Amino acid sequence: MTLEQPLGSVIQGSLSQGLEVRLHPDVSVEEMRVGKFLVVQGMRSRFFCMLTDVALGTASPRIVANPPDPTNTFLQEVLAGSGTYGTIDLTPMLMINQGKRELEEIQNPKSKIQNSSLSSLQPQSSADIELLPVKTIPSHFSQVYDASEQDFRAVFGWEDDPHRRNFAIGQPIDMDVPVCLDLDRFVERSNGVFGKSGTGKSFLTRLLLSGIIRKQAAVNLIFDMHSEYGWEAAREGKQFSTVKGLRQLFPGQVQIYTLDPSSTKRRGVRDAQELYISYDQIDVEDLLLVRGELNLSEASLENAIILRNEFGKSWITRLLAMSNSEIQEFCETKMGSKSSIMALQRKLTRLDDLKYIRNSCPHNYVGQVLESLEAGKHVVVEFGSQSNLLSYMLATNIIARRIHASYVLKAEKFLQTKNVTDRPRQLVVTIEEAHRFLDPATVGQTIFGTIAREMRKYFVTLLVVDQRPSGIDNEVMSQIGTRITALLNDEKDIDAIFTGVSGAQNLRSVLSKLDSKQQALILGHATPMPVVVRTRPYDETFYAEIGDTAWEELPTETVLQAAKSAKADLGF
Repeated sequence: MTLEQPLGSVIQGSLSQGLEVRLHPDVSVEEMRVGKFLVVQGMRSRFFCMLTDVALGTASPRIVANPPDPTNTFLQEVLAGSGTYGTIDLTPMLMINQGKRELEEIQNPKSKIQNSSLSSLQPQSSADIELLPVKTIPSHFSQVYDASEQDFRAVFGWEDDPHRRNFAIGQPIDMDVPVCLDLDRFVERSNGVFGKSGTGKSFLTRLLLSGIIRKQAAVNLIFDMHSEYGWEAAREGKQFSTVKGLRQLFPGQVQIYTLDPSSTKRRGVRDAQELYISYDQIDVEDLLLVRGELNLSEASLENAIILRNEFGKSWITRLLAMSNSEIQEFCETKMGSKSSIMALQRKLTRLDDLKYIRNSCPHNYVGQVLESLEAGKHVVVEFGSQSNLLSYMLATNIIARRIHASYVLKAEKFLQTKNVTDRPRQLVVTIEEAHRFLDPATVGQTIFGTIAREMRKYFVTLLVVDQRPSGIDNEVMSQIGTRITALLNDEKDIDAIFTGVSGAQNLRSVLSKLDSKQQALILGHATPMPVVVRTRPYDETFYAEIGDTAWEELPTETVLQAAKSAKADLGF
């Protein structure tokens, strides 16, 4: 067995401030990078640590005052390791309990040399490994080693673990070993994908959704604002290329609904279902969310409530058909404001510009979406050319409110009967531009604020995708279980990411040094400790590893037959 060489010795530290390690003379400080993972071998436990800072030190201030000449390499080599040295700061993240055999070997001087790293640990099952929170620190001069593949398997698991639904999200920056998320823990709480524009949030989201579908951890409802998830989308770069959508990777499991059928057809999407919304499905709560886009005043919204109380679900249709005299008569009998109702009528005419809005719908399209979810289908709602904020926020809120109401009823029935067959499928709702729905001013009035705060007990969670986490209400951010964050520059956004996270100061330095592409900091409920990863490429290799047969590879007859089967499953 090849023995691993120690990198340095612990010279001081504390539980709150972390460990300071002096590097051995033969270890170059340039090999130490922020975000790297190292293992400190204690007498009774192994400490899995993240490198958070690198520094240079000298044994005497005279060396700093009178440094050797740049050409005098001999003197530089003489001073290296004794007069000059490198130090690193480590933050212990987890303690890995020693098994009985390993503990005996560490206490035996002969075997201590051969077993001071984790290379002897080869876990066969996640059930054999005990990970503990850090409540102590190793002693002086404990040796520090590079984290090995076995270390990462012990901490982050592996995809073929029979006890967990693990999904490899990427690799450590300096190692070729997978870092896995526990998808069962991931879907049981709301989660977030954050990063400034151009850092690959959409690619990260596709990875996560693909893993959830492949591992059957939950059923997905994806509000696809820019038509990036359902069918193929453009890849960023100098040369034009495309990446596959979820429908192409999982043709039998993903169903696309479109609010703009003509746009969807132009993009070559096959077998997409049309989706329309009628005026009687729009409630005052939906208008509260888009009051800024429609420029609605408080008085207009108050009068909207009066109209709804009088006319019920058809209040918008009745309002748009009312003449000035009818409005005057209504205001005299119902104590309304004529000017406010007329302003409301004028501004609601903008809804006629939305292609998916109808005066009435003979078919319940939102109910059809719910039937697809109940059948285990993953649903992507495409907006096509209807991707402006008014259109996106209105449709998303209307659909989500009805999904919420249905899941509350199903969850209450399950809690009453305790029958496994009555348990609702775990649902993950994906929304982009999440700060528009979850900002402090409106979060108490939107359905997404309700889902983020309390819907976990009703088997519904959110996957929010946003470039401005500082715009999301702090209470909601505190409910975000797992945060996957690409590069952020704004200090307010960085502060928001670490809302309610201990040891945030060290992690801030790690986040600020991420590359602008294909790197992310993952922390929270679905991973045992914060970790910086080089995210898994979303390419042909990934398609082959995770996807089903693509539509393009199927004969035309097979595609048509699959489409007929999907419709039959939904009762068409």
